[in-house]
Amino acid sequence: MSDTANASAIGRLRHMPLIIILFVALVGGFLLRDYLTFDTLAANREALVAYRDAHFAAMAAIFVCVYVTIVAFSLPGAALTSMTGGFLFGLVAGTALNVVSATIGAVLIFLAARAGLGAALSARLDASEGTVKRLKDGLRENEIPVLFLLRLVPAVPFFAANLIPALVGVKLRNYVLTTALGIIPGAIVFTWIGVGLGEVFDRGETPDLSLLREPFVIGPILGLCLLAALPIVLKALRSRKGA
Repeated sequence: MSDTANASAIGRLRHMPLIIILFVALVGGFLLRDYLTFDTLAANREALVAYRDAHFAAMAAIFVCVYVTIVAFSLPGAALTSMTGGFLFGLVAGTALNVVSATIGAVLIFLAARAGLGAALSARLDASEGTVKRLKDGLRENEIPVLFLLRLVPAVPFFAANLIPALVGVKLRNYVLTTALGIIPGAIVFTWIGVGLGEVFDRGETPDLSLLREPFVIGPILGLCLLAALPIVLKALRSRKGA
């Protein structure tokens, strides 16, 4: 009886990290949505730039901690934070900090989800048969290309690309690799926009995010999507020929 109670308690504890993340995401989304804005950044730009100039390393560390928290708890403002990275640190350093921060945050939420719901769901998938088993086997065989697609396809929300892999039991090393590399194109674009925010604020304007829909931006990203999908297509074609 005590063993059953202990197992049940351990099971509940496994879900606690994900429950905390979901709770903070809901509360934070409600409380912070009016603060994580371009207006807030514009109002505090001088203080931020002054602190960066006086304490560059400390500002970089604070920025990473804030960005990791936003991603790990699925809080609003990830895109704005990426642009802030470009505004404060420039294209090269800003992109590097954005990629590192987003990857760390994504890994944290992946681990939390995998320890809870992911462990139970993955076990059910492993024990499944029929269509579910074929889908599971197909995912395992094409794990890296599928993970790259989740990161590269613009229509897939970032939080969904963080949670879905954990729920279907992908390997941590593949998740980390595809996250770190797969978010680079988007990180460059958002950081690039952020580099020009100072001039936008000087003109009293709002940043023009229509750049994200320009062919010279979306074209290369879609090209990378096709490249990531190519191994899946080739395997499918070989399977049909061998059948």
